[in-house]
Amino acid sequence: MTQHEEPADKVEELRTEVAQLRQALVSHAIVDQAIGVVIALSGLRPEQGWEILKTVSQHTNTKVREVAGHVVRWPDAGTLPPEIRRALRAALVEAHTVHGGRSLVRPEQRCQGRDGAFSGKTE
Repeated sequence: MTQHEEPADKVEELRTEVAQLRQALVSHAIVDQAIGVVIALSGLRPEQGWEILKTVSQHTNTKVREVAGHVVRWPDAGTLPPEIRRALRAALVEAHTVHGGRSLVRPEQRCQGRDGAFSGKTE
């Protein structure tokens, strides 16, 4: 490798690293927003909101950032993918059973769509 090729390789390496860091920042922001949605829904603490997202991720075999994206879009979309909805409801029920929480939403309203129809049935 010549001296002229080394700087070009280093520049490309740095560009890749910057792109990865930018993606990480976006993912982190979305996850933080999703934790906020979970907290508002459940009355749990932030660290419990993070645990809820991780649990849903593990039970649906979906990356945390993808689960977070669905949760963040949920208020506008009015619905969640069925698998994520079921896992989220189960995780919230478990968190309230084990840790307790002061929900801002009555239990029968959790995981509802915009039309008010309960969409979090346990299958």
